[in-house]
Amino acid sequence: MIKLTPAQRQYLKGLAHPLSPVVIIGEKGLTDAVLKETDGALKAHELIKIKAGSDEKETRGQWLEQICQSLGATAVQQIGKVLVVYRPAEKPVIQLPR
Repeated sequence: MIKLTPAQRQYLKGLAHPLSPVVIIGEKGLTDAVLKETDGALKAHELIKIKAGSDEKETRGQWLEQICQSLGATAVQQIGKVLVVYRPAEKPVIQLPR
């Protein structure tokens, strides 16, 4: 996991705003299949939105933490049922401000 500065986090929030969720966590929760799909999406896009199906805020927070720990990603933000996650690619397309 990389540490984001407040300016970098704000920059990524701006980039994420127009994005649509590319991964959906359904009623079965955060399964291995969902983690695999999330990993593929991060490899392809670096910055993604995930739609979490749980009504429990605590559960969504745990999922976000587990995704980040399992995949070496960084949480950008959580707004309601939408989780925003960032992981730089081997050859990053997104250039973070310093």
